[in-house]
Amino acid sequence: MLVIRENGRVRLLSRNGTDWTKRYPRIVEAALKNRQRHFVVDGEAVILGGDGISDFNALHSRKHDHEVQLYAFDILAVEGDDLRSLPLHMRKTNLEQLLARQPDGITVAPFERGEIGPDLFRAACRMGLERLVSKHRDRPYRGGRQQFWIKVKNRSHPAMGREL
Repeated sequence: MLVIRENGRVRLLSRNGTDWTKRYPRIVEAALKNRQRHFVVDGEAVILGGDGISDFNALHSRKHDHEVQLYAFDILAVEGDDLRSLPLHMRKTNLEQLLARQPDGITVAPFERGEIGPDLFRAACRMGLERLVSKHRDRPYRGGRQQFWIKVKNRSHPAMGREL
């Protein structure tokens, strides 16, 4: 999901262009509280369960839309600067700066650096996470799925019966 703040407005758009702005007011409110007036952030809409793990079924039930928050994992632009050509690790630094005040409703998704894939995946499965996405730290941003992304799904997760 893209969070676009410009001209005093916030829009939430899915990968296929669906407008989720009215559905997820908590994300909109958090974006409006940010001191930066213009930015575009890429992330995932989530509902966290009591254990701090994303609850896929709660998200899709639509019964908890007011609780949905954004796990932000990339930033595409800030204050008129297009950041898409920067490598991922530099965009992550910009994202952390943008969200340094930790607005309620938007959280910077954890970003692990290094060659920790198998151990991290096993830990994610033990925690009950649905999947991990790995991106090369030196690559620029490109919309859509990319050959430089590696998505590893936890096949034992209940949500794997559905397309993510």
